[in-house]
Amino acid sequence: MKKPNGEFDLVKAIVRGLRPSPATVLGPGDDCAIVKLASGRQLLTVDSMVEKVHFKLSWFTPEQLGRRALTVNLSDVAAMGGVPAACVVNLGVREGLGSAFFIRLYRGLGAMARETSVAIVGGNITRTPALEITIALLGLSPQAALRRDAARVGYDIFVTGTVGDAAAGLRLLEGKLAARGAARHFLIGRFLNPTARLRAGRQLAKMRPLPAAIDLSDGLWQDLGHILEQSGVGAEIEVKALPLSPAYRAVVGDDPTLALGGGDDYELLFCARPGPSQARWSRYLGVPVRRIGTVVRGRHAVLLDGGRRRPPPRFGGWDQLATRR
Repeated sequence: MKKPNGEFDLVKAIVRGLRPSPATVLGPGDDCAIVKLASGRQLLTVDSMVEKVHFKLSWFTPEQLGRRALTVNLSDVAAMGGVPAACVVNLGVREGLGSAFFIRLYRGLGAMARETSVAIVGGNITRTPALEITIALLGLSPQAALRRDAARVGYDIFVTGTVGDAAAGLRLLEGKLAARGAARHFLIGRFLNPTARLRAGRQLAKMRPLPAAIDLSDGLWQDLGHILEQSGVGAEIEVKALPLSPAYRAVVGDDPTLALGGGDDYELLFCARPGPSQARWSRYLGVPVRRIGTVVRGRHAVLLDGGRRRPPPRFGGWDQLATRR
């Protein structure tokens, strides 16, 4: 494996395949990038992926890792109803990884950027004990951005797609679950290759009154709690309404623990005024949508099973500072 000759040789190698977007006035190579953006408010988010904390290198191809690193940032922009525009990337490079690895990583990152019209306009490289990929993403805010503090008593609670798949896929990779065939392939794929619901977020931002929304990165139960805390409300969640994929049911069964607390789904959870049906929401957002509960008075979420209370999940979600997941 060829070792990079130095920081600047590696920078030249990994940016060689990047294509400037129409928004790029000045890309990598100067002290700052120059990006031409529409007038109005911008969104800014940053996220990191750290080896042995968020992933093991053996799980991913370099291209998959690059795509995923950008997707987790795109999901934040989706949760605000925004349009991603430009990003800068910080690479923490450890011993044992050569130029070929990072060129492939940037190939995947660049492909995802092209698919979502994001300009990669610069970044930084530093030496680290473990591989780190940190991306700061700039997006265009809608006139009224989706927020976590907009849930109101009586609103319905919905979630896009299915939940728990990525958590089950992670446990398959870790050897904590066992499965073969199509179910294994699907669940692992949901962890390795998540989808940011950008279109759904933009459509939600057109609604009036605005829904409350959040992306499900740390687990449904925990992320819902952020909405409840910031909106000053409670929730009733019907466990039988959780959207579980056929692959999840085949491997995990009806146990909702991973669906409620597993994380890494990158679906959107939103609270909206009653009215549209699940089918209508699905058509409007361009992704399957399931109603899972109701916003109620109070400050906490209650889990129901056929209308009867049941204990909350054994763990609520991912905590960056916790020692175990």
